[in-house]
Parts: sequence; C-alpha cells; structure tokens
Amino acid sequence: MDLQLAGKHVLVTGASRGIGLAIVRAFQEEGASVTATARRSTPELEATGAAFVPADLATADGPQRMVDAVLALGPGIDVLVNNAGGGEVPQEVFGDPLNGGDDVWATAFTLNLHATVRTTRAALPSLLEAKGAVVNISSDSARRPGAEPLPYSVAKAAVNAFTRQLAERVAPSGVRVNAVSPSATRTPQITGEDGYIAHVADSMGVGHGTLVAALPKRTGMLTETLIEPAEIARAVLLLASPTMPSAIGANWFVDAGATKTV
Repeated sequence: MDLQLAGKHVLVTGASRGIGLAIVRAFQEEGASVTATARRSTPELEATGAAFVPADLATADGPQRMVDAVLALGPGIDVLVNNAGGGEVPQEVFGDPLNGGDDVWATAFTLNLHATVRTTRAALPSLLEAKGAVVNISSDSARRPGAEPLPYSVAKAAVNAFTRQLAERVAPSGVRVNAVSPSATRTPQITGEDGYIAHVADSMGVGHGTLVAALPKRTGMLTETLIEPAEIARAVLLLASPTMPSAIGANWFVDAGATKTV
C-alpha cells in the first residue's frame, strides 16, 4: 500500500530513542525525508542518517528556535510528529496522592503540553502552506483513572484536548491534526534501569524485571505483553498519510485494550 509519504519532509521531536526513533525509521522506509530533534543524539539515531537538530523543547523559545533551524535546512514541513514528552518523577513523591508539588507539575506540563503547543505554533505556517499533518503522541494514561504519574496523565489529557480543538480550527485550511495514545511500550522509560518503572519498582520494593513483566496485565492490556515501538510508528504513518483525508481530530488507541471505554 502506497501511503504517499515519499518525498514528504517530516519533523519528529523526541527522536533519539524509543517511539521517536521508531517513527523516524518508519517514515524513512516510506521514502520520506526526516529531520529529527532531541536534546542530544544517540548512535541509533545517527545510524538512520536522518538530519538532526539539537533542541531543548522545555525552554520557552526552544521550539521556535528549533523550527527556524529546521526550515533553514531547506524544505518546508509537511508532517510534524510531536513525540517529545515524559519527564522524571522524584522518588519521594510516590507516596503523595498528587505525585508532587508545583515544580513537578510544571515540569510535566512543560515537557508534555507546552512543548507540543509551542512546536506546533512554530511549524504551523509551513504546515498550512503544505496542507500537511500533525500527529501528537499522547498516552492511554490520560483516560485510565489511577494511572501514574498523575501530573503526566493530566498533561497528556490536555494534549488530547489540544489535539481535538486545534483540528477543528485548522482542518478548513487543509491541515489535519490527530493523536496516537499508546499503552505500555517497550521503551527505555519502561525497560531501562534508570527509567520511570525502575523508580516505581524501587518504591514498591519489588524487582524491576518483575514489575515490567507484570505491567501489561496490571494495566489491563489483553495481550499481556509490551507494545513494540514500531507498532506505534505504523499508526503514526497512517494518520500522517494523505490517503487518510478524513482522519481529523482522531485519537487512536494502540493499547491492547487497556482503555476500558465504549
């Protein structure tokens, strides 16, 4: 199936590893030209041959400076994938029902919501010219009560609202905005020894490997196995593809049935 992505210029944030890296590779396999951005590159990202622009999207001017640098390289932006997000949760906040004070919440919203809004704002003129597409990476935790960390889940819920409302405003101009909401995915945040789940395991007094093995079932994933990043990337490709012109304001859950809603 030809997704009509060959020759498109795609900007992927948070691209150095995990889901972002898989998205870079997937677009390249479709013949797209990809510019990747992250705070720092990795050997895996460098191996893809994608153009790389370093950026700290947690700063107020970081997204605009990054987009200006990308556009200075040559082509406009046909597809924007806002994948940057996540964030660290201090060990001491796990016993707090709110999972931290204002500083923790501010960091979660800066990384997950503000970076998405600011990057989209900066890229929008180019996207409007191209009649392009935006795909935001959200999380199933935004709609799964009890999911932790709470600041991250609430920030991703805000990303969902941003996605839907922006889609309404720019669709008449030819730009499609959608989201993908993964559940537990095999990324460094999950499987890494310094990732979020490792900190959760420490707070629970269980082994990291034990918690990773139990995580899919504990979160209601019917496959009882972690999702591979390449599967998330395939959903992004479809939403970005011109062959899906009616996919507007959608939020595709790639969560193995973890989200228990009708």
